[in-house]
Amino acid sequence: MGNASDLHAGIGKGRDSTLFAGAIDRMLGRIDATSAAVGAEFPLSAAPETGAWMTAPDGRWTGGFWVGQLWLALQATGDPKYRRLAEQALARLEVRVARDNVLNGLVFYYAGAVGALLHQNAAAASLGKRGARALAQRFKPGPGFIPLGHDSGSLTGDAEGETNIDGVPGMGLLWWAAEAEKNPALATVARNHVARHVELCMRPNGSLYQAALVDARSGAVIRRYSPRGFAEDTSTWARSQSWGLVGFVQAYTWTRDAVFQDAAVKAAEWWLGAVPSDRVAYWDFDDPAIPATQRDTSATAMAAAALLKLSRLMPESDQARRYADAGRLTVRALVEHYLVPTHEGDPRPSGMLTEGCWQRNQGMSTRHELVWGDYYLLEALMLLTGRLERTL
Repeated sequence: MGNASDLHAGIGKGRDSTLFAGAIDRMLGRIDATSAAVGAEFPLSAAPETGAWMTAPDGRWTGGFWVGQLWLALQATGDPKYRRLAEQALARLEVRVARDNVLNGLVFYYAGAVGALLHQNAAAASLGKRGARALAQRFKPGPGFIPLGHDSGSLTGDAEGETNIDGVPGMGLLWWAAEAEKNPALATVARNHVARHVELCMRPNGSLYQAALVDARSGAVIRRYSPRGFAEDTSTWARSQSWGLVGFVQAYTWTRDAVFQDAAVKAAEWWLGAVPSDRVAYWDFDDPAIPATQRDTSATAMAAAALLKLSRLMPESDQARRYADAGRLTVRALVEHYLVPTHEGDPRPSGMLTEGCWQRNQGMSTRHELVWGDYYLLEALMLLTGRLERTL
C-alpha cells in the first residue's frame, strides 16, 4: 500500500483553514506576550483569570516546551527574533544537563533536537547532544530503563527502580543524537527504555499506568500505579495515556519498529474509545465526579498532535483517516472552546489554552494554561496548516 501523505494533504483546509490559521496567530501573539512577561525565566503555568505566569529560572522539566514553542514560531514566521530568544533560553537550560532526572529527555529533545531538526541550529544541536549523552549514562541494566531519578521531584519509591511513562517521549532525544553523532549505543538505550515501558505500563486493553516500581537488581515488578491519578492502582490519569501515546508515536517515527506501532495504535484506540463525545479529556478518565470535575486540555492537545502524526506514519487506510480526522476534530474543539477568546468580550489574554490540569491531587494549577499544552496545540495546528511537514 502507498503512503498516506496524499490522504492528509487536504486536512486543515476548507472550513477549518481560517479557524486554524487564526488560532496560530493568537498563539504567536501569546508567545510574544509571554516572552515580554517572563524575561529570563521560563513559563510553567498561567492563572486562568489573568494569564499571569508562574515561572522558574531553570525551566524545571518543562523548559524544553518553551524553547520548542520558540522554534515552532520561527518555523511559522521566519522572524529571527524567535531564533535569538530560543538561543538565549538554551543557555539557561545548560544547568539541567547534570540533573538526575529522566525528564531531561523532554527538556533537551524539544529545546535541542527540535531546534537542530527544524533550523539546523548549532547551539541547539550542541546542547541536545550533551543532554543525550548524560541521559543515556543513567540507563540501568537491572530494571531495564532510565530510572525516574533523584532530581525528578516525583519519587514515591526506590530512586533506582522507579519509572514514569512521562519519560518515554524524551527518548526521541537519544534517537536523534544517535544519528547526529553516529552512535548506535544511544539508539539501543532509547529502544530498551521505551520497550520496557510498553511491558510495564500498558494494560491489556491499551490504557496506561503512569508509573512502575521494580527491583533495581533483578527488574522484577513490584507495583504498577498512577500516583497522579484518581485511584493509584486502577484509574487512568489522562496524561498517562497522552504521554504514552506521544512517546510510542515518537518511537515509531524514529524506528519504524512494529512493537512501537502496535503500542501507539493500542494507546490511540483506547483514547478514542474513552474520551468524551466533545473530544476533550477530563483529568482522569475514572473520576466518579465526571462531568463535574476538571478537564485537561494539555493531555488533549498532546493526544491530538500524536494522532495527526500517527496518521501520517501509517499506510493509507480507513484507520489512518480516522486518526487524522480525530486529531483535526480534537484541535477544532480545543480552539473553539478553550483557546482565548472563547466568547465575545473575553477579557483574558488572547491565545491562552485554558483548562489544563497539572496536578489535581495536589491542587496545583488545576484549571490553568500549561506550557506543554501550548506546545502541542501549536505543533498540531502547524501540522494541519502545512507550516510543519516534519513529524517530530
